[in-house]
Amino acid sequence: IMYIKKQVKYYLIKALRGKYVPEGLVELTKYFVHNDAIRFDYKEDSGGWVAISKNFRHGSIVTSGKNKKELENNIKDAILTSFDVPSAYMKETGIHKVGEGLEYAIA
Repeated sequence: IMYIKKQVKYYLIKALRGKYVPEGLVELTKYFVHNDAIRFDYKEDSGGWVAISKNFRHGSIVTSGKNKKELENNIKDAILTSFDVPSAYMKETGIHKVGEGLEYAIA
């Protein structure tokens, strides 16, 4: 339910601001233009799955999920969070899984 509240909040902010573009969205785009996809190692843990970035140039991105589908959604959200981009902009970023492992890039 917390996730739904967060999404509603960001969509309302987005609707009220109109064509506002978060500064982090520009930085995220620049990052993927100049760097490879962000790769993650993942493992099953006692409460689900944990993923840790392997090649993120600004430190580490760590997230978790109850199952692999939730983990993949949380990875995308964690990438946005690391650039201070609200998750309501997920569609605009075009972040998607590439390759056979957990690698993410933008379209």
